[in-house]
Amino acid sequence: MSSRDRASFDPPSTSGAVSASSGSEGEPLFPLRSMVTRSTNPKSRSPSPRSRRAGAIEHWNKESSTPCCVLQLGDVIDGYNAQYRASEKALERVMTTFQTLKVPVHHTWGNHEFYNFSRDYLTHSKLNSKFLQDQIAHHPETVPSENYYAYHFVPFPKFRFILLDAYDMSVLGVDQSSPKYQQCLKMLKEHNPNAELNSPQGLSEPQFVQFNGGFSQEQLNWLNEVLTFSDKNQEKVVIVSHLPIFPEALNSVCLAWNYRDALAVIWSHKCVVCFFAGHTHDGGYSEDPFGVHHVNLEGVIETAPSSQAFGTVHVYPDRMVLRGEGRVPDRIMNYKKENAFPR
Repeated sequence: MSSRDRASFDPPSTSGAVSASSGSEGEPLFPLRSMVTRSTNPKSRSPSPRSRRAGAIEHWNKESSTPCCVLQLGDVIDGYNAQYRASEKALERVMTTFQTLKVPVHHTWGNHEFYNFSRDYLTHSKLNSKFLQDQIAHHPETVPSENYYAYHFVPFPKFRFILLDAYDMSVLGVDQSSPKYQQCLKMLKEHNPNAELNSPQGLSEPQFVQFNGGFSQEQLNWLNEVLTFSDKNQEKVVIVSHLPIFPEALNSVCLAWNYRDALAVIWSHKCVVCFFAGHTHDGGYSEDPFGVHHVNLEGVIETAPSSQAFGTVHVYPDRMVLRGEGRVPDRIMNYKKENAFPR
């Protein structure tokens, strides 16, 4: 737990509260972690990733109320590992650490995953947590396609989480001879004429760089169907993606290519209360005009060895509270009035 005073947070109301089988009444928890884990190679730039991982996991395992799940926001190992052919070893080390957690871990995929592995490799790896997805009976339209890595799940009643594939449209991790690669490369070059495609220099839309990606129309159509179901069933929705989508929450260089399309879908529904993302090392936050909280978690990569960068979210009838550790600040995220649970 953080040493900072938590007396400023109101105690949870148990009347009409969301409950989780693994959490105390009125206060289900889900931890967040955004990190880049370095290689153990002597030239590695980060001296203590293992201790920080272990510290976060020890923290969550000791929570007085057991968290319902962990959200891992991508870039779990650094692309630097690929230079030393250490990708598989680094991933195995990370996954071994995660196995000490007492709760399910949901993984998103970031650009560093694709620097190390192909999409096909990731699909068959331990970083594919799609087996944890929820199946909604009699609603086949809410079943995600195998063409992208996305799914939804319900950690506690009336709260649905949706993991999006922010590199569904990307030149990373894709066979360069495939039509999809050619399509994405064409799109990227139409918006970015620079010889170095990772450079945003001179771009009117600086998010069109190679280390970003986007959402296919197929995935956005699926997202719309799931949100429609959640609207009709009075659920709240938290969306998780490696790439952020709201410009006011961060430097626009790190946005998803077609962030406007994603926002258009989300803003057409009343159920979404929060959007969690990684990618940006410095983090960021903003509440959009529709009351959706956009939280970009600070990354371990920019964190001093003596500090941390993770947080735990506590869910209440009228708000979510992020209790951060190290570089991650505490935040109180109130729901829009029409989204508060009835008391």
